[in-house]
Amino acid sequence: MNKDQPWKLYFLAVGLAVLAAVQFGLFNQPAVQAIPYSQFLQLLDQQKVSDLHIEHDRILGRLQEPIDGHSVFSTVRVDPALSEQLGRSGVAFSGVVEDSTLATVVGALMPLLMMLVLWYFLFHGLGQKQGLGGLMGVGKSRARVYVEHDTQVTFADVAGIDDVKGELTEIVSFLKNKAWYARLGAHVPKGTLLVGPPGTGKTLVAKAIAGEAAVPFFSISGSEFVEMFVGVGAARVRDLFNQARQAAPCIIFIDELDALGKMRGIGSFGGNDEKEQTLNQLLAELDGFDPREGVVLLAATNRPEVLDPALLRAGRFDRQILIDRPDRKGRLAILKVHLHKIIYKNDLDCERIAEITPGLTGADLANLVNEAAIVATRRSSQWVELQDFTAAVERLVAGVERKGSVLRSDERQVVAYHEMGHALAASSLPAMDPVHKVSIIPRAAGSLGYTLQRPTDDRYLISTQMLRDRLVVLMAGRAAEHLAFGQVSTGAADDLGRATDIARQLVTRFGMSPALGQAVLERQQAGYLGDSVLRQERKDYSEQTAREIDLAVRGLLEEAYGRARALLEQRRNDLDAGARLLLAKETITPEEFPALQPQANEPATYVLVDVSK
Repeated sequence: MNKDQPWKLYFLAVGLAVLAAVQFGLFNQPAVQAIPYSQFLQLLDQQKVSDLHIEHDRILGRLQEPIDGHSVFSTVRVDPALSEQLGRSGVAFSGVVEDSTLATVVGALMPLLMMLVLWYFLFHGLGQKQGLGGLMGVGKSRARVYVEHDTQVTFADVAGIDDVKGELTEIVSFLKNKAWYARLGAHVPKGTLLVGPPGTGKTLVAKAIAGEAAVPFFSISGSEFVEMFVGVGAARVRDLFNQARQAAPCIIFIDELDALGKMRGIGSFGGNDEKEQTLNQLLAELDGFDPREGVVLLAATNRPEVLDPALLRAGRFDRQILIDRPDRKGRLAILKVHLHKIIYKNDLDCERIAEITPGLTGADLANLVNEAAIVATRRSSQWVELQDFTAAVERLVAGVERKGSVLRSDERQVVAYHEMGHALAASSLPAMDPVHKVSIIPRAAGSLGYTLQRPTDDRYLISTQMLRDRLVVLMAGRAAEHLAFGQVSTGAADDLGRATDIARQLVTRFGMSPALGQAVLERQQAGYLGDSVLRQERKDYSEQTAREIDLAVRGLLEEAYGRARALLEQRRNDLDAGARLLLAKETITPEEFPALQPQANEPATYVLVDVSK
C-alpha cells in the first residue's frame, strides 16, 4: 500500500462526518426549551404561546413569557383523547419520541454505502484484472525493487558467457566508482540491450550486475507498461524513472522490450495509439536523464528485428550485447554450476554430457540436470550417473517413451530397417557426427523410432560436402525400406521435409549450385525465436529461373537417394544384422553393434567433387 493512502482515507472519513453533521443540522440547532405536554395545554389555555408549528409528533412555538431564558419551546404531542382524560385528573404528563437517529443516519448513508460497495466490486475488480491497480494507482509504476540481498545472484552464478563478462564488469565498476570514470568525461552507456535466444540467461545477467554492484534493482516487463487506457503506459514510464532517480545509483531492467518498443506505424490506425505514446515517453526519458546520475538502463529481448530504429540509435541504447547459445566449453561451465544442486557420481563425465547437448541454452541445461536427477530417483539410485543424463537428453530431444504403444510386427520391421539405414549412413560418412544410440521405441514427439548422433565439436561453418552428406543420411531411411521390402512407407515424411529444406537453401541461399551460380535468390531473415522464418522477400527472378531451382532441388534429392541406396547395398549384411538386433533389443549403441562405429572413409565410388572449389 502507498504510504500516502492512509491519510487519504482519513480525510475521506472526516469529510463524510462533516457532511452528515451539516445534513442533520448538528451545527444549526436553535436554543429550544422542552416542556411537558400538560404545561403546554395550560399555557395554551392562558394564551401565552404563539407561532405554533404542529408536526406529526411534535409542536414548536414561541413563549410570551420566556422560561429559563428560552423563548422557543417544543413539546411532544400526546393522543388528544388521552391528554383530555389526563388533564381532568390533574396529573402532569409529557410525550416521549422514540430515538430514531441511528435509523435516520443509516437510511441517509445507505445509498452512498451501496454506491461505494458497487464501485469497489465492479470497477475496482475490473481494474485489477486489467492491471490498473485502482484509479489512485493507475499511473504508478509496478516495478519490483530487489535490493542486493534479494537478488542473491553474482557473476559466479553466471557461466558460459566469459566473452561478454568484460563489458558487464565495466557497468559494475561504474556503479561502484562513477567518479573515477567521470574524471576524463566518460560515462557509462545510457542503455545496454541484451539480445539472444530465449533461455540464454539475459535476466540472470541483469540480476548478477545488480548483485555485484549491490545497488537497487528495478525489474519490470515491457508488457506491464501497455494498458487499455491511452496515456497510462506513458505515466508509468515517467514514474519509473522518477523512482530510479531517487534511488540512484540503481539499475532499471526492462524485460521483453519488444512488447514496449515495437516498430511504430505497423498495425496501428493512428498516432494516438497507446503503445506509440508509451514508446515516445520512453524515448523522451532516455534523452532526458543524465547517465552520470548513476542510473543504468538494461533491457532484454529475443526479437531485436522488430524494435523501433529510434530506440536503438546512439544516445539511447548505445550498446548491444549478444548472449548466444553456449558452445561446448560454455555448456560444460553451466553444467558445473547446476551440478552443485544434485548428488552425482564422482567420476561423472561432464565432457561427454556437454558433447551430446549441442544447441541447448542455459535454461535447457538446468532443466536437463533436474530431469537427470528425476530419472535417477525413479530407479532408486544413490546418485546421478551418465546414463541418467543420456535418458534425460533423449526425453528432451525425442519426448517420453511410449512403451504402451504396441506396433504390428511388420511395422516394427519397417521402423527397424528405417532407423538402421539412418545409422549406417551416418557411420559411413566421415563428415557426419558419430552415432550415439538407435532405438525403435515410439516417443511422445510422434516418432516411431530415432537415431541419436553425438557431435564431436561445435560447428560454425558447414561445407557443401557436409550438406550433401546430411541429405544422404536423411534419405537413407527410405532407401533402406525400399531395399528391404521393395516399397516405401509414410515413415519418411519428416525426413523428406527436412531434406527438401536443406536442398532448397543449398541452391537459393548459399549459392552452391553449379547451374544457378553464386546468386542469392531467396533472402530469409530468422529471429532468435527458434529457426522459423519471419520474413521472406518477394521473389525477384524469372519463371525460367524458378524452374531451374526446382530442377536443381530435385536433382540434389535424387542424387542423395542414389548415394544412400548404393551405400546400403554395399552394407546389406550390416543392415540386416542391425535390424534384427534392433527388433530383439529395441535400443542399441555402437558398443553393442560395432558396425555403427565411424568408418575410416566413405567408399570411393560415392565421393563427389566439392563444387565450392
